[in-house]
Amino acid sequence: MSARSVSGWGAPCAGLIFLPALLAPGAVLLARVSGSPILLPALATLAVYPMLAALLVRGRRRSAAVAALLWAASLSASIIACAIRDPGGTGAVVLHGTAYRDEMFAFIRSGWGTESDPRRFLPQHVLHLVVFCILAACSAGLLGIALGAILVGYMSYYVGCLAASGGAPAIAVCLGWPPWAILRVGAFVLLGIALTDPLLMAVRRRFREASGPPPGSTAVEPHLPPARRPWRAWYLAAGLLLAADAGLKFLLAPTWAALLRPCLGP
Repeated sequence: MSARSVSGWGAPCAGLIFLPALLAPGAVLLARVSGSPILLPALATLAVYPMLAALLVRGRRRSAAVAALLWAASLSASIIACAIRDPGGTGAVVLHGTAYRDEMFAFIRSGWGTESDPRRFLPQHVLHLVVFCILAACSAGLLGIALGAILVGYMSYYVGCLAASGGAPAIAVCLGWPPWAILRVGAFVLLGIALTDPLLMAVRRRFREASGPPPGSTAVEPHLPPARRPWRAWYLAAGLLLAADAGLKFLLAPTWAALLRPCLGP
């Protein structure tokens, strides 16, 4: 690949990285207007998947991961903001939002629950992980992102409701997402990117073989992506993040509940 072609990718790739984060608030607002809980993960997925696929096709793995993380942060912030303003209306469009909020509020009040019991939260984590990996691998990442949008959605709705409770909204916004949950999001992003790539590239190769080279073009593709390396390091990093997630949750969940208890008010 020539230096000219590499430099030509800079601006388009930068746009692809930041565009999902810019589109995520619109997805949340449209879902709120529609009142449909299915529309939120669908629109949120639509806001990120085309850009993610385009970056992976170009061989921009790290850029794709950054785009997914920014999208998740923007999606979370948008849902939190909507939940603070209108908890009831936002809960109507967030799948599992109300049930998860009630579960977390009960845990914060008592310090005990699924969050602090590894016999209960580890099977749940494993179930989410297995389903996510299967969906991502079988759909070139599309359904994995949809599941990720659901998980981010109800977690963020709970944080917004916690802030709306009025006890200590600043603490709720800053600490409502515990560090282990943030690590889990990072792990899912790494796994999602790694599991998306093989099928996505296979479909791309099949499409190119079926369509053939454009008329008048040479047999050599002018903009080949960089050589693709194994994903071993990405899987290892995701595994370490998931292990840290479980360990921190086991060690810190009761303490975190005590930190968040003032957020519930008197």
